[in-house]
Amino acid sequence: MMDRVVFGDNQFFGVNHHSEAKAAEQLIQFQRIEAITGLLEQAYDVGLRTFMCTTHERIAEVVEHFKIESARYPEFVYYPCMPYAHKYANAVTEDGMLGALRRFVPASGFLDAAFRGVASVTRKDIEGVITLLVDAEMKMFAGATTPVIWLQNVVTDLLLGMGFDEAFRVFDEHVRKRYGAEPGFITMNLPMLAARLNGIGIDNPIICSNINKIGFRMSGGIEAYQAALERHSFRAVAMSVFASGAIPADEAISWVCEQPNIESIVFGASSRRNIVNTLDLVLKYSS
Repeated sequence: MMDRVVFGDNQFFGVNHHSEAKAAEQLIQFQRIEAITGLLEQAYDVGLRTFMCTTHERIAEVVEHFKIESARYPEFVYYPCMPYAHKYANAVTEDGMLGALRRFVPASGFLDAAFRGVASVTRKDIEGVITLLVDAEMKMFAGATTPVIWLQNVVTDLLLGMGFDEAFRVFDEHVRKRYGAEPGFITMNLPMLAARLNGIGIDNPIICSNINKIGFRMSGGIEAYQAALERHSFRAVAMSVFASGAIPADEAISWVCEQPNIESIVFGASSRRNIVNTLDLVLKYSS
């Protein structure tokens, strides 16, 4: 079972879909790795145990920090979200395709991974591409606890639009078999993805999507999302519940907690005060 509240990482890397000025401010605030790990330690101290994060290069430093401090933070858990597209583009530019593979793929499986990648190009084998991608992204989390591994919406929604539903099954099976984790899917179109996953036999999948009172970045509209939630054919994780600051905190949390069958809420914050305020609101409206 997932935690009711999960801490996200957008604020650490200058991501704010409502305000570029706020994004820039946060990017400066968290330019030092100590600022990131310091806030995560504060989040842990007030009760948050799960960190849902992209596979940005700096996350490897976070993982290393909490390995060293594992005695102080024994229950620290990661929900990796992959892929982080900019990382791959930069690596190929700097090191070429082969160099990028060597950088990201675990050394013990490099030859096998490289073979799978080349074979996938020649055979158009989507399974090889996906398993290679997951193994490359998971390298930085070796030795860490990762009970849920997420497919980022940039890939999820591309596959959804192209009708490559079988790719979701490949991701699902590989995450379960190789990492003993549950697969999660991030999307900007929850109703469509839920139907597709159920259609290929993925029962009760974990799906993370924007769920907020004003329909911000909710493809298909609030009514379609509410209908899907009422059918309860998946485990919902709500993100962007504040619509990047467009909805007052109390109003946002009150509304999302009224929606049926939302298992978890993921949010980002740049201060201990905001973390505590959000936790208190979730507790208030979930009781």
